[in-house]
Amino acid sequence: MADKTNELKLAFAEALSKVNTMEELENLRVEYTGKKGYITGLMQEMKNLSPEEKKVFGQTVNVLKDEVNEKITEKREELKKKELEAELARMPEFDISMPPTLKRGSYHPITLVQRQCEEVFKSMGFAIEDYSEIVTDYECFEALNIPKDHPARDMQDTYYLENGQLLKSHTSAAQNAIYKKYKDALINEGKPIKAIFPGRCFRNEATDACHENTFFQMEGVMVDKNISISNLIFFMKTMLSEVFQKDIKVRLRPGFFPFVEPGFELDISCLICGGEGCPSCKHSGWLELCPCGMIHPEVLKAGGIDPEEYTGFAFGLGLTRLAMMKYGIKDIRDLNSGSLKSLSQFTDDK
Repeated sequence: MADKTNELKLAFAEALSKVNTMEELENLRVEYTGKKGYITGLMQEMKNLSPEEKKVFGQTVNVLKDEVNEKITEKREELKKKELEAELARMPEFDISMPPTLKRGSYHPITLVQRQCEEVFKSMGFAIEDYSEIVTDYECFEALNIPKDHPARDMQDTYYLENGQLLKSHTSAAQNAIYKKYKDALINEGKPIKAIFPGRCFRNEATDACHENTFFQMEGVMVDKNISISNLIFFMKTMLSEVFQKDIKVRLRPGFFPFVEPGFELDISCLICGGEGCPSCKHSGWLELCPCGMIHPEVLKAGGIDPEEYTGFAFGLGLTRLAMMKYGIKDIRDLNSGSLKSLSQFTDDK
């Protein structure tokens, strides 16, 4: 039996010396150490040996198996090194001492504004959530107190897909999922629901200086006991002051949104024209920035929250319009244009 192990060891060494690729090495490994390999076959022959012979022969076969595995590992590393050297040899030569010629990229202005808002709300204890751009009719409308055939659906020219789903027309589509995710902590542990969820929205609108069919919003909600409109105003004023680094003139006016009651439109004085009137603010001096209000009891119920015990506010911040105000962008279409000339002027040191 010892002769068989020696013969097998010599045969393996000769076969290994002829291996030039990873595929050949793997075939060799299976040939010797696989379930039907040569070494496995030796182990099966032990049944014809005496107990003492089995012990000696078993040790010999195990030593052979360890040597084979070690040699295969060494060969694998050798082949990897050769492959890397060959790949490097195929690469064109270049002078690493030469200065780079590519210009440094920059973040999109909406990305910059979104990150600023996220930092502000994180400092106030809000969680940052993400949500799909393709949602169900229930998520986008029915869970938000907008049943089928309700006239409020006419406010949003929606893109429907062939499978019955749709491109979300507002970030409010995530509200129901957020309430269900955090309601247990609210009810059982007394932790308020505080979350923001930025995202891209889609509406089949005619484009002009202040309207686009693709735009960005940031939804925010807070639910707890004894939440009022004053809490909403505080958080929005704090956020705007941090983003613009100055006190911002705002106004609240009544607005209808089925998922809040009462509902408001939060406007800011147009920073592009200083309130004098321009195409971006439709010559009114004010720019609609943030639909908001107290969460409707039916919306809380749909999320599994008792509206008799809990109240909350919700807002839909227009990140696209906020970016226009912050950077003085007069035409919303510039943001989706892909024009490097327009967008490359925005940089972020972070």
